[in-house]
Amino acid sequence: MMTLLSAALAIGAQMQGPDNTFTAVTSDSRAILAGDLFVAIKGEHFDGHAFVADAIKQGAAGALVSREFAATHPGLPLIAVADTRLALGALSAAWRARFTLPLIGVTGSNGKTTVKEMCAAILRTQGGEVLATTGNLNNDIGLPLTLLKLRDTHTAAVIEMGMNHAGEINYLTCLAKPTVAMVINAQRAHLEGLGTVQDVGLAKGEIFSGLDAEGIAVFNADDAQTELWHTLAQNNLQLTFGMREAADVRGEFTPYGFGGTLHMSTPWGVTDIPLGVPGQHNAMNACAAAAATLATGATLEMVTQGLADFRGVKGRLQRRAGQRGALIMDDTYNANPDSMRAAIDVLAGIPGRRIFVMGDMGEAGKAAAQFHDEVGGYAKSHGIDRLLCLGELSDAAAHNFGEGGEHFAHIEALIKTLRTELDEHTTVLVKGSRFMHMERVVNAIVEQGIEQGVEPHPSTTGDTHAA
Repeated sequence: MMTLLSAALAIGAQMQGPDNTFTAVTSDSRAILAGDLFVAIKGEHFDGHAFVADAIKQGAAGALVSREFAATHPGLPLIAVADTRLALGALSAAWRARFTLPLIGVTGSNGKTTVKEMCAAILRTQGGEVLATTGNLNNDIGLPLTLLKLRDTHTAAVIEMGMNHAGEINYLTCLAKPTVAMVINAQRAHLEGLGTVQDVGLAKGEIFSGLDAEGIAVFNADDAQTELWHTLAQNNLQLTFGMREAADVRGEFTPYGFGGTLHMSTPWGVTDIPLGVPGQHNAMNACAAAAATLATGATLEMVTQGLADFRGVKGRLQRRAGQRGALIMDDTYNANPDSMRAAIDVLAGIPGRRIFVMGDMGEAGKAAAQFHDEVGGYAKSHGIDRLLCLGELSDAAAHNFGEGGEHFAHIEALIKTLRTELDEHTTVLVKGSRFMHMERVVNAIVEQGIEQGVEPHPSTTGDTHAA
């Protein structure tokens, strides 16, 4: 990959000790492999400098450390910097600059990981090696570590960018330097750190600042912030997506089973795509991925094949076989009011008895109680039979839901009640913000040993769930 000295020179740092060559970069001392560069990050609850000596004993080629640490450890192979987080970012930017491949930058309030994986699936249809963000490593540590995985064998990259405060996306996009920068949407997420949805839109739109003159801006033509993004990206070629006439890449979705057909019109032609993921929101995600990959030069045939083969992401409306024949929809990765609505829409379209297990939503700001109340009313108005709530704020949802709504102070009591209501005619949606760890509910009610992709169970109407 590079030597310690060349890395130090690239970021204006000092190097000491042997000039070893490192072949990969990590900030996790537990995952050190021979030849790694260990980055000592100081966090809220830990300090990576405590593990530098052990990392080198385990075979690390060297470590990126603070100047203070380097001064007291003169014999070790170290790169000394003022701030290891910022130095990691600078190193990743220098490394990324070596590559001329298409790089899609993805941000948005909802759908980032799904769209990222859809883009990667499309770009991989030709057999090329595509680098994509692993999981949600989309912050000021995860994104640089991802960029540092770029190799000459890669034909494209898809990089996810997350945020909860203004300025974060600007920093990340300036590291990644996307050739295509995309905003999926701006919705009611991270309001605690930003204030209004317009502020969210402005913060997401920072992604366009990483584009050079030839870069392409892709954004949602149906979103209320579309004019804002048009202005922010006014110096770049633009490509929009959506379900309305104004979109360049426009979709019409016909749902059936646990998926549907997406008719897509684009400047490159039209296509019909069988989607294996449910909901209007996933149809919109597919349009976003299509627009971004078409902007990189992908063909419509690649888009069609990649999206038709896509089967979703863990924790995002993942279908699981439940106990006593029930169907479980695991949407536990995260939540905000708009993603709650989208998940309820999917649940409402499934025949049989429908139970929604809801956990609290985080980062909702001053409107938190109102948002939880709103979700309860939305579930009731869409024909959901039962609402089981966990968390302080979700009590408002259970109250607004009325008959059939129930709030639990403890997860054990919720699971005990839920298990008694499972049968072959029942579908259970489980969703909440990450800090609620609602996957605990899913793990307690799925049929152990049976993974995603189980056979569908019969519904009360004679239709089936594609499980």
